[in-house]
Amino acid sequence: MNDEALREVVTSRKSIYDGHILKLQKWTVTLPGGGSAYREIVLHKGASAVVPVDEEGNVYLVRQYRTPLDEVLTEIPAGKLDYAGEEYLSAAKRELKEETGFTAESWTHLTTMRTTPGFTNETIAIYLARGLTQGETHPDDDEFIETEKLPLSKAIDMIHSGEINDSKTIAGLLLAAEAIGDNR
Repeated sequence: MNDEALREVVTSRKSIYDGHILKLQKWTVTLPGGGSAYREIVLHKGASAVVPVDEEGNVYLVRQYRTPLDEVLTEIPAGKLDYAGEEYLSAAKRELKEETGFTAESWTHLTTMRTTPGFTNETIAIYLARGLTQGETHPDDDEFIETEKLPLSKAIDMIHSGEINDSKTIAGLLLAAEAIGDNR
């Protein structure tokens, strides 16, 4: 396989929008065959997500309204990096505490995934958190969430029934179940 035969070369970048969470740019690329094309690219700092599982095999999920979809989703706790270069694990620990109130004794990196590589560079690191200790939640001022506790096996069933349809949550739950031996 020759990756170079597939590579596009960026010849220009134009900033369209520079926001708090993301940046939108229009790139001009030279295609492998010599032609040119435009790419609309969303640049993102990255994010971390956590699958918190207690000693009884329960997972703690968050439910929150997602404006672009106009619906409430059930998800694993997650959030963006506060700054470029922030350690993914530090962000994961912060998000778990903010959204659920939990801290964890042990952390296992499950995967790092590219969310939608056709138009964004967003990368999410997903961790399994075990040895949970409950504390107070500290959601962001613009964050309204409910925490839901359920057996990990039920969360896996919810993936198969379509009740859970968020990609990071699907990946995280399935990988966590595999890591702790609850593959059903």
